Amino acid sequence: MFFTINEIIDVVIMTLAIGYIFSTFIKRAPRGGYDPLLHYSKNRMVEDTKQGIVIAAPAIVLHELAHKFVAMAFGATAVLHAPIGWYVAVVVMRMLNFPFLFFVGGYVTHTPLPPLESALVAISGPLMNLMLFILSKLFISLRLIGRRNYFIADATAKLNLFLFVFNLIPIPGFDGFNFVSNIMRLFF
Repeated sequence: MFFTINEIIDVVIMTLAIGYIFSTFIKRAPRGGYDPLLHYSKNRMVEDTKQGIVIAAPAIVLHELAHKFVAMAFGATAVLHAPIGWYVAVVVMRMLNFPFLFFVGGYVTHTPLPPLESALVAISGPLMNLMLFILSKLFISLRLIGRRNYFIADATAKLNLFLFVFNLIPIPGFDGFNFVSNIMRLFF
């Protein structure tokens, strides 16, 4: 079985939390007939959260699932986790309009693997973001996206490029650090 019930619940929580957290960062410019009273209504918050779910949640959930499935491909037992405590803290910070939010998307734990396999598990998440960036840009350049969805494809591309680069930073806790440290274990 690929997923446990707890992992399915975690993916749903991740999707909703990420959508809400990113809803203020990913904003579409108002269209014709803009009415500020309607723009800032409760419905707008729901619409912004939906947009955050469509743009940000796949980038983060698929990133984590890449780690899980690559680890499983190497024979490890892998479990996806949503950092629910972090989500609660960040959602509260967002509700209080904090100027800066630190975000942890999720993480995957797996049984021990040799260094090369561990390095490939670590790099698989950022590579998923790179693939999503390339696909988004390809859809835009080949005009496979209608004008109505151009904003979503463009925001998806930008976010995935950011996540690719950001996750490759070689500091502890990041995929880049895990990749580099496991590659170094191969030779030292």
